[in-house]
Amino acid sequence: MDRKTLDLEGKTIDEAIEKACKEFGLPRERLNIEIVSEGSSGFLGIIGSKKACIRASVMSFDLAMEGDRDNEHEQKIETQPVPQTASDPMEATVADDNGESLAVKAKEVLHGILQRMGLDFPVNIDETHDTINLRIEGDGSGLLIGKGGQTLDALQYIINKATNKNGKERKRIILDTEDYRMRREKTLIALAEKLGQKAKRTRKPVTVNPMNAHDRRIIHLALQDDKQLMTKSRGEGNYRKIIILPAKKN
Repeated sequence: MDRKTLDLEGKTIDEAIEKACKEFGLPRERLNIEIVSEGSSGFLGIIGSKKACIRASVMSFDLAMEGDRDNEHEQKIETQPVPQTASDPMEATVADDNGESLAVKAKEVLHGILQRMGLDFPVNIDETHDTINLRIEGDGSGLLIGKGGQTLDALQYIINKATNKNGKERKRIILDTEDYRMRREKTLIALAEKLGQKAKRTRKPVTVNPMNAHDRRIIHLALQDDKQLMTKSRGEGNYRKIIILPAKKN
């Protein structure tokens, strides 16, 4: 098995994922997680119980990165030997604090990462008072989405950390390509409505698989006006489950 891939067990999937994050020294957003076995509690929770098992690996673009794995705030990017210039995008963005706008910095960080991945896509910027939207254009940009948007989320995480690291001004950076965020939102809203109907029909709680904070918020908002339902998050860390429950009758 590749040295960048580990099989890990835990009493639950969440516990196994937490172990993976500790083993790699990376947040959940920068790992590929494959569920090998969800495990079972067995008879009376004792006899025949099986642990949950996952297969974890570092996201492919991260294999070309070098970072201080003990401190995620000091991440740097390792390159194959390439010509260095005084205006290296990553150097300018992270090290210089010359009054340059955060939007420009964020775009330069993204271009620097794409360059080290051997990719060259145009990037458009749309900025509001508290958000910077970076949109990667061009044929083939969809390869940056990854399974379930994991690669796009990991890139977004790194850009947020690098751009907001030194300055006093902070803005949330959202990375998108091929309208993935919009398509993802529509999918999550449809999922929320479907599972909400199931919870009302069966009068039993329905559990949604672990999601990041952004996706959880979409689920919560999609069902917040339904007086017959309640939603709550469960778990720790960035990825948590959502429980959809039928509201108690008065």
